[in-house]
Amino acid sequence: MPPRVPWAFPFRACDCASVYLVASIAAAAVTTTGTIGFVGLVVPHCLRLAFGNDQRMLVSASPLAGGLAVMTADLAARTVIAPAQLPVGVVTALIGVPMFLWMLLRRPR
Repeated sequence: MPPRVPWAFPFRACDCASVYLVASIAAAAVTTTGTIGFVGLVVPHCLRLAFGNDQRMLVSASPLAGGLAVMTADLAARTVIAPAQLPVGVVTALIGVPMFLWMLLRRPR
C-alpha cells in the first residue's frame, strides 16, 4: 500500500467544481445571447440522437440544421399572430426548452 500523501490533489472536488463552472458558463452564454443561442445546444444533440455519432456528418449538418431551425422559428414567429410579431427567442424557447429537458431526463440514473 503506497503511503498517503497529505498534499494530494482533490480530484472529486475538482470534478464537481468543473461541472458547476461549465454549467455556469453555459448559462451565462445563453442568458447573454438569448434563447436563439440555445439552438446551438439543442440541434447538435438532436442530430446525434437521430443519426448517430458520426462526427463528419455532425460537423457539416449542425450549422445547416441550426440555420433551418432558426429560419423555421422566425417564420413561425412572423405568422402565428399575423399583424404582430413574436420574438424569435420565444419560439425557439417553446421548442428548445422542452426538447432539452427531455434529453436531460430521458436517461435512467
